[in-house]
Amino acid sequence: MTKRLTIAQLLQQSTTHLAQHTESARLDAELLLCHCIGKPRTYLYTWPEKTLTNSQHSVFQKLLERRLQGEPLAYLTGSKEFWSLEFNVTPDTLIPRPETELMVELCLSKLHRTEGPFLDLGTGTGAIAISVATELPSLDVYAIEYSHAALEVAKGNAHKLGVTINFLQSDWFEQLQTQLFSVIAANPPYIAADDQHLTKGGLPYEPLQALRSCDDGFADITAIINESPTYLQNKGWLLIEHGYRQGQRTRELMLNKHFSEVQTIKDLAHNDRVTLGQKA
Repeated sequence: MTKRLTIAQLLQQSTTHLAQHTESARLDAELLLCHCIGKPRTYLYTWPEKTLTNSQHSVFQKLLERRLQGEPLAYLTGSKEFWSLEFNVTPDTLIPRPETELMVELCLSKLHRTEGPFLDLGTGTGAIAISVATELPSLDVYAIEYSHAALEVAKGNAHKLGVTINFLQSDWFEQLQTQLFSVIAANPPYIAADDQHLTKGGLPYEPLQALRSCDDGFADITAIINESPTYLQNKGWLLIEHGYRQGQRTRELMLNKHFSEVQTIKDLAHNDRVTLGQKA
């Protein structure tokens, strides 16, 4: 009978394998192992001599192989931390990115000066809407998502994290009535259809309709900018997350719709990330 590897040995072995595929090899190995045994990371170092059951070891090896093939860690574990909250993630949703926390910060800076309500367009896992709602629990928060499957994930996250969100399935503003918002945040598809990034990293595993947009990545950005004034209060704010080379054109689109105070904010990597403007 083959002797089972200890936690310490498994971590060392899997880290070595993953190191050829990811810069976060050790962390990935730890999180996969924690997921399989249902323990926090501290357990790995408190009990390094422990071994996995046959079932746990089998599951770990299968997940490790999928990670080696490039599948994102969040889809393997079914969760992703964002804004210090744990969000459920499925292949029906985009994985919340750390750079999107900038959007939450900017929304909060505007919402602290208003009474709302707030609208999150293309909510996905609900990351932006739910994060805002946890910081401003009395705020009236709305979230729109086109995908029914993604919307169910967002609803589950809101329930798990104990916040109330007004969810609506809609193609952007299509199903909205005459509601006016003080702040609208949008994280639309913005990658051009022929962009080679769609075939790299973990993107091939993520929902294409949430990534790709026509008109060199600007079709959805343009539609949102054109329609949003109808749904904004006077002096209300529109904030759009976009690609690192899309800041200038997004600003031009906003200025053409007579938004004022238009500016693009860079993320921590010093890339253009969010463009915002105020309804005149």
